[in-house]
Amino acid sequence: MKQNRVNIFIAIFAIAFLFVGCGSQQPTTKSFANLDELQAGKFDAGKMWTFDFPPTEYFAKTYNFNPDKSWFEKARLAALRLPNCSASFVSEDGLVMTNHHCARGPLDEVTKEGERLAETGFYAPTLDDERKVPNFYIDQLRVIEDVTTEVQAAFESGKTDNQQTANRLAKISEIQKRYAAKYKQSAPQDSMVFSVVAFYNGGRYSLYGYKRFTDIRIVYAPEEVMAFFGGDPDNFTYPRYDFDCSFFRVYDNGKPLKTENFFKFNPSGAQEGDAVFVIGNPGNTSRLLTMAQLEYLRDYAYPAAINNYENVEKIYSAYVEKHPDAKLKYMSLIFGLANSRKAITGYLDGLRDPVLMAKKQNFENKFKAAVESNPELKKKYGNPWSDIVRYQEELNSIYSEANIFSTRARNRSQYYTLTNNLVEYALALKRPAEQRPEKYRGALLDTAKTKLYPHEIVGELDQQLLAFQLRVMKKVLGEKNEAFNQFLGAKTPEQVAAEVAATTIFSSKEKIDAMLAKTPDEILASSDPLIQFLAAVQEHAAAVRKQANEIQEKLSVHVQKLGEAMYAVYGTNIPPDATFTLRIADGVIKGYEYNGTLAPPVTTFYGLYDRYYSFGMKDPWKLADRWAHPPTTFQMNTPMNFVSTNDIIGGNSGSPVINKDLQVIGLIFDGNMESLPGDVIFDETKNRSVAVHSAGILEGLEQIYKADRISKELRNGKIMP
Repeated sequence: MKQNRVNIFIAIFAIAFLFVGCGSQQPTTKSFANLDELQAGKFDAGKMWTFDFPPTEYFAKTYNFNPDKSWFEKARLAALRLPNCSASFVSEDGLVMTNHHCARGPLDEVTKEGERLAETGFYAPTLDDERKVPNFYIDQLRVIEDVTTEVQAAFESGKTDNQQTANRLAKISEIQKRYAAKYKQSAPQDSMVFSVVAFYNGGRYSLYGYKRFTDIRIVYAPEEVMAFFGGDPDNFTYPRYDFDCSFFRVYDNGKPLKTENFFKFNPSGAQEGDAVFVIGNPGNTSRLLTMAQLEYLRDYAYPAAINNYENVEKIYSAYVEKHPDAKLKYMSLIFGLANSRKAITGYLDGLRDPVLMAKKQNFENKFKAAVESNPELKKKYGNPWSDIVRYQEELNSIYSEANIFSTRARNRSQYYTLTNNLVEYALALKRPAEQRPEKYRGALLDTAKTKLYPHEIVGELDQQLLAFQLRVMKKVLGEKNEAFNQFLGAKTPEQVAAEVAATTIFSSKEKIDAMLAKTPDEILASSDPLIQFLAAVQEHAAAVRKQANEIQEKLSVHVQKLGEAMYAVYGTNIPPDATFTLRIADGVIKGYEYNGTLAPPVTTFYGLYDRYYSFGMKDPWKLADRWAHPPTTFQMNTPMNFVSTNDIIGGNSGSPVINKDLQVIGLIFDGNMESLPGDVIFDETKNRSVAVHSAGILEGLEQIYKADRISKELRNGKIMP
């Protein structure tokens, strides 16, 4: 697994909106436990503690460890957030450590003509060789303010569901703008970004302010085959042998940033049983959802998402197999699709486990009883569970159709998306300017027209994506949508997709320019079959989407009420669901039982070479050339990867694993297969995070890559002459 997939959970809803019609499979798991007697566990909600309320008493009781305020402050300021990933400062000169897969995009951005850095790796032997990454940033959490009272007061001032959600959104926007203006006035030299974060589904709200660094330069990244050794077969498994690390540097005014807040490297790492802490930004979890919401994920969203990822992955894999020269271009996308498929399959397996669901039901029953037995809480919140059930059922009843007409679905055909945008553009221009969506008004209109121009479209690929999309639509709509029936006629989705690919106006800029020169009525009257279909269904699709959005608004109102009740009952004794914001997760280095044997707490480089030779030195267990022939000084018994009981999920990629002395002993890059149900419930008996060992990082840098400049900086915490 590559833990940077923070968008998986968000994407699920958009994907499911398009692909839910492919059906779902109901659980058939047998259980020998007495489900009625199962009890919710103390840490079912996990150990992703916020820095708003660090669990100092719990740390003292569990680890005999009493960190003070300055310890947490340094941990917070040394930790960083990248787009979709986590990271940390590891020297006083702005050196940043994260995973290779978090640097994959930036690595492509700095690749020069004739280079293949994803295959060969990159190392800057001097500061001057460090390459600036365009349009890239790193965030550092500097401001935490409690804004719960403001947001909840705005929410409660609404008289209807719509007013409540609108007031909440307006207040959040106002707070963010207010703080941005305040800090711009007091520190105009700082680039600050502010975000209001909801915890406990609205039980609490915090204002987070990030210092944004934009001069980021890449320092080192290994070959992809070493960072993702074992590929998809080894993904989400352990024992593991990945050298999944990379380094950036933050610059300030053209020079390496000076900072007092960094984690110094511990060359020895940690031993089995040692207490360790993961500081990072877990993306999304579903641990505090109601049973009705979990059943929605189980029966609708997750099966649909898996179907999407499986099919789209097959389309791209087949294309790459047919066109080997395209492998480098689509490698990351295919890995991402496979990772998402495997991750969500694990989530779904958890939801189909009757033991897990019985524990979730037990927690909900106890929570309900706590609210109902408290007259004040019962009067204030009523029974939000029943309201959530009602609105969830309403949403489910229109789910399939609403989703296939979603305009936000990922991995759909560009032909379809671009044609839909053209139809939307034409319909908008038929209205008076003041009634159009903002993007079609004034100067923004030219920008919208420019965005109609497609990025590169590979016709062979897009035809397959469109055929898949049409198959799903056919399954959902059946014979009930006349416009779709006319669009397909007596042809198969594959035949229609082939015709669209052969005749689309998006095959050239000239055709698009000619179409945009026409009046809106002329565009909508086009003989292009896809334009005709999308024009015919626009009104119906908009109505279905509007109905779904209205139900979602009503649902969110009762979810917020439930969140407030949850916080009133449990406070910060349980951590909130992950929100891609900074958390500290505690644990110990510890192996576990699997497949009738034991997984060791630590793996060594010996295992890497055993796996290489055992699979015949072939992909995906092939080594980069420099690794296949290591120097005689290379220490094979050096720890390479390890597992610990820390609570992580997608978004934690690149998180530092530190000890009590704020020293780096590892770098998170994955979780094991048994950790995947952790989306819904945390179980540390087999739930493990997987990390690159600090000793292994140094051994690889020094012996294999001869990257002495970086290893010396890690060992000393600063640039060395």
